[in-house]
Order: sequence, then structure tokens, then C-alpha cells
Amino acid sequence: MNPLPVVESFHSLQGEGLHTGRSAFFIRLGGCSVGCPWCDTKHSWPQGAHPDRSLAALAEEARAAAEAGAGFVVITGGEPLHHQLDRLCEALSQATATAARPRGLPLHLETSGVDPLSGSFAWISLSPKRHNPPTAQLLAACDELKVVVHDAEDLAFAEAMAAAAPQGPALLLQPGDNCPAGQALAIEHVKHHPAWRLSLQTHKWLGVR
Repeated sequence: MNPLPVVESFHSLQGEGLHTGRSAFFIRLGGCSVGCPWCDTKHSWPQGAHPDRSLAALAEEARAAAEAGAGFVVITGGEPLHHQLDRLCEALSQATATAARPRGLPLHLETSGVDPLSGSFAWISLSPKRHNPPTAQLLAACDELKVVVHDAEDLAFAEAMAAAAPQGPALLLQPGDNCPAGQALAIEHVKHHPAWRLSLQTHKWLGVR
């Protein structure tokens, strides 16, 4: 099985989105060409800067995290869909399977949606970007639509993405990091549009990985 470039892997709490506060095992893959200027993981962008790790090693880490209490696995990045994820998902599911959980831990994906979907996921968190919009396939497949807000144009983009998502995903607005204007806009929009809810990066407040 082909190895994948891995920035980091760790057991922590999901800090944002609908699953905030839950125990999770994270695999952050290297490589991203989306180029968001506000990205807080720019170190993940150059794929070649991160060591390749075998799927077996990642699966074994996930198994250990499951035994320690992780409730699901998050594959994030970078942009994880720059990579073909079928075999990674298969390895993770097999490694975390038990008699009580024959399909293994649920697998979650965090993506901007610019690439074709690969892998099999119980939950897809789509964070679309105005300068590089997602594919129709990912809009149709996502369970959670999470839009980062810096200005009023981001709110208009969020509503356009929601209208284009046929499955009616959960709708979240997340203020840009250290962006008071985005925070104020997101709060006011959620106050007056009850289909939306606010997502916050609680792991940063708590100082956890």
C-alpha cells in the first residue's frame, strides 16, 4: 500500500464544527494547493516537507487511540483529497474494528472540496473557499457546511453554497481567526438566520492540540 505524507497524527478533542468537544484521533496529511491566506496550518502546504508514513503504521495508531477512547478518526490537512484515500480508509476501518464495532471507528473528512471524493466516510465537513469553490460532488456529499467569515462577501458566498447543497447539510459560520469584523458578521447573521449556527475554534481557547 502506498504511504502518505503526514504532518502529524494525535489523539485530542474535535475543536470545531458539529462534533466539537468529542474525543477523536486526527491524521493531518501534507500537501495543499488551495492557498487560503488566513490558513493556520500553512506548514502543511508543501507535501514534500513531510515524511511518508505507511498505512499500517497509521492504522495501528488509530487502533491504539480507539482503545484509549477516541470516538472517531478525522482525516484533515492540508487538503486530504489531494490524495487517494480509499486504501487509508480501508486500513483504518479494519484496524479499529471490534466485535461491538465491526465496521471500525467512524471516519470523518475535513476538506475544501476542490478534488474528487475518495474514501468512505461517516461524516464529511466541507469548508468551501470563495477563491476556489468546491465541486458539485462534494456539495452533494457533505454532512456539514462550514464557511469561514472575514467579510460580508463571505456571508453571501455561504448562502450560495447552502443553496447549492442538495442534501441540506448542517450550516455553520466560523469567524476567521483573530478577525473581529468576521466575528461580528457571523454572530449577527446567525442571530437572524436560524438555519445557521456559530462554529468556534474551541481547541485554540483551551490550548489543546
